[in-house]
Amino acid sequence: MGVLNKDLQDAHDLTMAEYRILVMLSEAPDGSRRMSELADGVLSSRSRLTHQIRRMEADGMVERNNCVDDGRGVLAVITDEGTRRLEDAAPTHVNSVRAHLVDLLTAKELSVLGDIFEKVDAAMGSSSDKG
Repeated sequence: MGVLNKDLQDAHDLTMAEYRILVMLSEAPDGSRRMSELADGVLSSRSRLTHQIRRMEADGMVERNNCVDDGRGVLAVITDEGTRRLEDAAPTHVNSVRAHLVDLLTAKELSVLGDIFEKVDAAMGSSSDKG
């Protein structure tokens, strides 16, 4: 993760955390997600995410809005600048993942890794369902 982070920072002045947040926002149908959902998605505390979003807001990558549904929640919304930065950084990130993981493994090893991630994901899903 350190190498992936360094590659993004060196080429695009983005951290992995910022990149992940931009990805999550870009994948939302309206480009926004509740802050609590983002915190869970990037495995961050809500206070740490708030500081991160504040920095990204200062850089013009996101905006914060009140949640229309209940008025209590806060939404992070990707901006045009955030979309542009994500689109610029995506090829660097993909190339970095390939160079430092995918291209190092055989087809069989990639298959095993996929099986491992599916098993972990299933276990995490079932444990969060109980919660």
